[in-house]
Amino acid sequence: MTTQVTDHRGGVWSIAVPIPDNPLGHTLVHLLETDRGPVLIDTGWDDPDSWDTLVAGVTACGFAVADLHGVLITHHHPDHHGLSAKVREASGAWIAMHAADAAVVRRTREAEPGRWLDYLLAKLTAAGAPEDHLTPLREARAGGRGRRLPGRRAALPDRGIDPGELLDLPGRRLRAIWTPGHTPGHVCLHLEERHPVLEPGGGTAGGGTAGGRGRLFSGDHLLPGITPHIGLYEDPDERDATDPLGDYLDSLERIGRLAPAEVLPAHQHTFTDAEGRVGELIAHHEERLSGLRALLREPRTPWQLAVAMEWNRPWDRIPYGSRNIAVSEAEAHLRRLVKLGHAERVPGSDPATYRAV
Repeated sequence: MTTQVTDHRGGVWSIAVPIPDNPLGHTLVHLLETDRGPVLIDTGWDDPDSWDTLVAGVTACGFAVADLHGVLITHHHPDHHGLSAKVREASGAWIAMHAADAAVVRRTREAEPGRWLDYLLAKLTAAGAPEDHLTPLREARAGGRGRRLPGRRAALPDRGIDPGELLDLPGRRLRAIWTPGHTPGHVCLHLEERHPVLEPGGGTAGGGTAGGRGRLFSGDHLLPGITPHIGLYEDPDERDATDPLGDYLDSLERIGRLAPAEVLPAHQHTFTDAEGRVGELIAHHEERLSGLRALLREPRTPWQLAVAMEWNRPWDRIPYGSRNIAVSEAEAHLRRLVKLGHAERVPGSDPATYRAV
């Protein structure tokens, strides 16, 4: 097992924790030294090899897992929150998360087996999914295979992360920034300390006063070469129509105004031009919305819209599970178009069909 650890200087490290059978490859778990002991930002996927890599990485940073003082979770997805229960068991560390994502974790743990499959079946049926896509889900439901959702073993957090809060980390200035979109409770964490490398006159990328704008642990909100998935916030009890894409675009603008000297994301690699990357992502979604509006000149269900959209591969090569994610993303964009007054549901349509306005 090879453990990839990067020293970012100033008491900050990253550990590449593998995600099994996933093209992303790994999650960058960050370790932040504090006067009370090291704190992790995210934990990685709940898998034995991932756990061994995390333990080896903490050791390579000069600490033991038992030394860990706390864990800050950027969002509830299993490649970020999966190992939190094992970390707490091994160290006694507290686990902190925004309340909106903590509610998702609680629902997932407490849900009656099969409830999420029922919910997914209902959602996909309403979106116009064909029978050959629904049949495997019905068979899974009948066979009682709704018990193994990723994240069911993840820890319930024991403290919250409040927007704008300067976190209680002695010796450090780390501020929480609520950035909903990828999940309802996603947070970025702004290290409000002068960058130890990007100092004025230091001659490195982002020089001048860049070092004074600190570093941003961006989770999945801002990645250097990937557009994060923005789908509907899945909640069987939700009655109000949310607007995740609108949330995401608003959050991006806030991060762009912050203009950190360097971004430390949870995937890929660090980068310095946060403002430029924010601009690229906003332009991407504006172009996508414009393209979808053109597609809706012909009325389509969310499923038909997802099939017609451009993805990183042809629709017939998109794996079964990824098609569900694609439909959720199509629905999030539809919600945005409806909210902007650019699309509407065709009255009386079942399944729901939408058209451009």
